[in-house]
Amino acid sequence: MVNKVEICGVNTAKLPILSNDEKEVLFAKIQQGDKKAREDYIKGNLRLVLSVIKRFNNRGEYVDDLFQIGCIGLIKAIDNFDVSHNVKFSTYAVPMIIGEIRRYLRDNNSIRVSRSLRDTAYKALAVKERLTSQNSKEPTLEEIAKELELPKEDIVMALDAIQDPISLFEPVYHDSGDALFVMDQLKDEKNHDDSWLEEISLKEAMKRLGEREKHILTLRFYEGKTQMEVADEIGISQAQVSRLEKSALTQMKKYI
Repeated sequence: MVNKVEICGVNTAKLPILSNDEKEVLFAKIQQGDKKAREDYIKGNLRLVLSVIKRFNNRGEYVDDLFQIGCIGLIKAIDNFDVSHNVKFSTYAVPMIIGEIRRYLRDNNSIRVSRSLRDTAYKALAVKERLTSQNSKEPTLEEIAKELELPKEDIVMALDAIQDPISLFEPVYHDSGDALFVMDQLKDEKNHDDSWLEEISLKEAMKRLGEREKHILTLRFYEGKTQMEVADEIGISQAQVSRLEKSALTQMKKYI
């Protein structure tokens, strides 16, 4: 996906590479309000965006869209970067770019999540980050819930809701042989041999019933109607429906 040379009109094969000295000079000019220096700094760091979007190449998103969103994260990083912290710009920018892309993917997820759930989840993540920083350890769900004054169950539901969906063809293990995918670890409880045989047995047993008994069982167990509803539909009493139903089931048991 990210092997294409031109993305959003930008020839990625010819992106400039800035040295540390060049970055320092440009950033000093940016702080003085030099717009040309800001533009050069952005272009000189677009390779960071390219390296980040490779992590999302299995999401089925257009690379141009991810690149544009990543550029927004890069620009935010440039506008908020503080050189006094003695941290490399790339160290600061990469998490900003990733965060911007993840927000985009969550907000444009095919699985729609209510805004209230998303807001709760983002608040919980912010509290988690703050408490981790304060206490040098990850907080428990109870601590996050207490901080937000919300039930623990609401926090769990909100955090689960914003999880990115996983493809059934996502590889979970790969050795020298064939890959093992998510779908290989799933079990379909409704489609195993026993269920298939039971369905055949039921159909064969139903064939041995009279038309009225077949109709009653179909209404009762396939359409989910009550005995009173069946009685009204076929014009007999509820007691008669009950007797006919029991008789039909007893007869079917002989053949299953």
